[in-house]
Amino acid sequence: MKNVMRAAALGGAVALALAACGSAPDEAEETAGGDTASDFKACMVSDQGGYDDQSFNQSGYEGLVRAGEELGIQINALESSGDSDYGPNIDNLVQDGCTLIIGVGFLLEQAIEDGATANPDIEFALIDSTFSDDEFNTIELDNAKPILFNTAEASYLAGYVGAAMSESDVVGTFGGLPIPSVQIFMDGFVDGVAAWNEESGENVRVLGWDKEAQDGSFTGDFETQANGQNTAQGFIDQGADVIMPVAGPVGLGAAAAASGVEGTKLIWVDNDGYNTTEYGSLMLTSVMKQIGDAVFEVVREASAGEFTNEPYVGTIENGGVGIAPFHDFETEVPAEVSERVEELYAQIAAGELVIESPNSP
Repeated sequence: MKNVMRAAALGGAVALALAACGSAPDEAEETAGGDTASDFKACMVSDQGGYDDQSFNQSGYEGLVRAGEELGIQINALESSGDSDYGPNIDNLVQDGCTLIIGVGFLLEQAIEDGATANPDIEFALIDSTFSDDEFNTIELDNAKPILFNTAEASYLAGYVGAAMSESDVVGTFGGLPIPSVQIFMDGFVDGVAAWNEESGENVRVLGWDKEAQDGSFTGDFETQANGQNTAQGFIDQGADVIMPVAGPVGLGAAAAASGVEGTKLIWVDNDGYNTTEYGSLMLTSVMKQIGDAVFEVVREASAGEFTNEPYVGTIENGGVGIAPFHDFETEVPAEVSERVEELYAQIAAGELVIESPNSP
């Protein structure tokens, strides 16, 4: 199993030297690569989850730090505490002389789009979203690159395992907001459960998401952990014993609910929740986006003068998405289930099994 599943390589704790919104960047803190950094400066703006969200902001920041260390470039990162910070933070990075500015998450779409339009000589990138016009039609910007992930592929595998490991024949998933980068996880999860049902003859039910109707349970944001706890508790009260929250830090609320009910398992998203949260003992697996690797690659290309606006799309085939090891559940997952997941993984990578989602990039 471990030879096809990519665990998040987080290493040690990363010390975050982050400039606050509106403050002047400290040049001494910007050179992560030592004394001989190039003139290229890669910069990043978080959404309101911040760089310690144990999710995609943190993963993105780790990729930026790695780029600074390995490529010898300058870096700068600003945290946002709310929507009103996005534009000013981008403006600050423009004034700071950033060569490439990366926004973390779909919430920064408009701010990144505005920044790219106003500053055609600066390169931009946006994690987890494309760009769109006022009528929500996808558009291309010459100097802005979407960084996307086909997480339906990996969520399919997680849904298959989750259904196989459910004792109650009830599983659940919920999102933070009803947006494509969230719903794609839920689509794949539902399809994976359906695959298990078809192969096993069982009838595991999914709470929280109707793929056909594209309708389900959402907590309303990515910050309020109490909402995640309440939603997860509602699933547990209906018999769910495997839950996949797709809600960033809100998922920690689901973990709190699950920790109080013996036998309840979680499937984490974005990174390996076994390593990045205090609830590792609950983690059956995680659906991972290798955001750090994607950020590093985009920065590497840009610093080498190879930037393009062509979207980066992480897939199982290119290693951009995957599922984490089963960790504490390694001996509990039946061998035939583990072997079948490896087969499905290989089929998806080879293009023999296509996981379809209306939210796929």
